[in-house]
Amino acid sequence: MSLSSRSYVNRYTPSNRFPAGVKWLLIANVIIFFLFWLGSPMSDYLRQLALFPAQALMGLRIWQVFTYMFLHPSVWSLVWNMLALWMFGAELERTWGTQKFVRYYLLCGVIAGGAAIILTYAFGQQHAMVFGSSGCIYGLLAAYAIVFPDATLLFGFLIPLKSKYFVLIIGAIVFFQTFPASVGETALLVGMLAGYLLLRGKNLQGQIRQPILASYKDWKLRRARKKFEVYLKRRDSGSDRWVN
Repeated sequence: MSLSSRSYVNRYTPSNRFPAGVKWLLIANVIIFFLFWLGSPMSDYLRQLALFPAQALMGLRIWQVFTYMFLHPSVWSLVWNMLALWMFGAELERTWGTQKFVRYYLLCGVIAGGAAIILTYAFGQQHAMVFGSSGCIYGLLAAYAIVFPDATLLFGFLIPLKSKYFVLIIGAIVFFQTFPASVGETALLVGMLAGYLLLRGKNLQGQIRQPILASYKDWKLRRARKKFEVYLKRRDSGSDRWVN
């Protein structure tokens, strides 16, 4: 067996540290960020890629629920999101393959963007500007907790936690930090819920349907048994009238 064919080597080869999907998402986010914030001639155009709920809904700029995830409000937002994309996304892409990974990443972002439109309207913040890949990243966190639930992560770079608990704590912190001051940012947490449902939806549906169907079948059986008992009683009472 050659050295390069061994799994523990392949996992850490440079080409595998940045799988294709993660690599191109990183490149796209970084390039668009610098074009947007460095005052390039494209800045005004790129601003229209952000999600403005009122524009997206009333102005039919539906593409904003997709494009908003490639803009970031600050350098730190870009750095942390891209770090999370690499840390969690690379492992998921190696497990799933590029096509499934990229589709999942984008779908979480689109669903989070749709949730931002609905919730900002509900709380009267429909003219807010929503942008950033947080919805996608929250989806990746949910996926990592599902696929690698017992993997150890360092919370605050100090406290070791299993990934399933780490993700719950992150979600709670983001919620309490952003709601209700920035409903649009809070809404991006829906990316985490979307990720969970995308991966566990079928199992969850089965878990919900199974007891309902079992209860329904049990009810039908009891009803049929009761009807049969009534029928037997009527039959017995009818036959008694002919006894001398």
